[in-house]
Amino acid sequence: MSFKVGDKTVHRAHGVGEITSIEEKRIKGQAQSFYVIHIVESGMKVMVPVDGAEGLLRPIISRQDAKRVVETLKRDEVAVTAQPWNRRYREYMEMLNSGSPVEVAKVLRDLSRLRGEKELSFGERRLLEQARNLLVAELALARRCKEQKVEKELDALLG
Repeated sequence: MSFKVGDKTVHRAHGVGEITSIEEKRIKGQAQSFYVIHIVESGMKVMVPVDGAEGLLRPIISRQDAKRVVETLKRDEVAVTAQPWNRRYREYMEMLNSGSPVEVAKVLRDLSRLRGEKELSFGERRLLEQARNLLVAELALARRCKEQKVEKELDALLG
């Protein structure tokens, strides 16, 4: 898997970004190439070694995969049943950090439902927001539509 300047990509920990350049740096006397990525949501600049990118970066999902993500949001199941909240939080963090849009969708679905039943902890509210932001950005790119349209669909779907 290799990317070029201008490609949109998903960083496992930071979300959707765009490759702005590929730079060469010398580290311990060795020349090494890095993808320079502008993260859309935060505006942060991230450098990822080209050689180690496979575990951190992936392409934007296809329209077909986007449909699977939406289907995951509609399912009437719960991915994490652990109690208390800090155990759930850990499991949800692992799901978010997996980089899988389906796992991110499960976090969004579960926490949206839980929010309807009881007050979420501060950490859970942050996870809910992070999952939502990640999915909105990627689904908008995958479907080639505006983020506002995806947000409205998610609001209708998740209440």
